[in-house]
Amino acid sequence: MVIFEIMRVLRGSYFLFLIVIFTFSKSPSELALNAEINWISFEEAVARTEKNPKMILIDLYTDWCGWCKKMDRDTYSRSEIVAYVNEKFYAVKFNAEGFEDVNFRGYTFKFVPSGRKGYHELAAALTQNKLSYPTTVFMNEELQIIQPVPGYLDAPTFDVISRYMGEGKYKNTSWEDFQKFYQSKL
Repeated sequence: MVIFEIMRVLRGSYFLFLIVIFTFSKSPSELALNAEINWISFEEAVARTEKNPKMILIDLYTDWCGWCKKMDRDTYSRSEIVAYVNEKFYAVKFNAEGFEDVNFRGYTFKFVPSGRKGYHELAAALTQNKLSYPTTVFMNEELQIIQPVPGYLDAPTFDVISRYMGEGKYKNTSWEDFQKFYQSKL
């Protein structure tokens, strides 16, 4: 009788163990599908770059921007894009109409009320006063702006641009030449 009771408890425990394993285990492809870009603040990216140099990618967006949301959904969610951005860049998602002050190189960038909304001084500085949303800004390891790229970027276009920047090809290869040799696989 005791043996049957022990077997019943063990069978129940085994069944519970299997449920837990199947519930929380994910295949590598499922993990890739659920992966996200490791977005951090601008100030965090600057601090990390100073300790461990790496390029910075900044996604300038606004809450009302439909193309920004589309880029989040269709470009920044692609597993290939996620993996490459996380490997090569410190990624910053920056609200161009945000109210928080940002300190950078001895200057405090602030929100500037203008019209119905306003803009953040850092967004204006990063885009060379050509505010457009979304805009993807690339900075090198020395925290210098390489290039702001305005507008929605689909995954294949973003792939080509991010590899041009991330591989350092912008330093010695023209954009036109790079496009001849690199074709996105997305």
